[in-house]
Amino acid sequence: MDEILGNEKNIDSGAQKYTFEVSVKFQQNSTWQGQILWAEKNMKQSFRSVLEMIRLMDEALSEGKTRNIRWD
Repeated sequence: MDEILGNEKNIDSGAQKYTFEVSVKFQQNSTWQGQILWAEKNMKQSFRSVLEMIRLMDEALSEGKTRNIRWD
């Protein structure tokens, strides 16, 4: 399952644009593992579960205010 799903989500938060490219590498334990690319910042981060992927997106949307997860 080493392919990019091609699902991009653009979330309009005022004038800000957020684009995430999700690449699922594996499917194990009823969840996904892979990488997420934050296109506007050209930053990538690996994730081990769908929940972790959602937390990464939330961190990006808050622009690092929570500092729970760090983007590379």
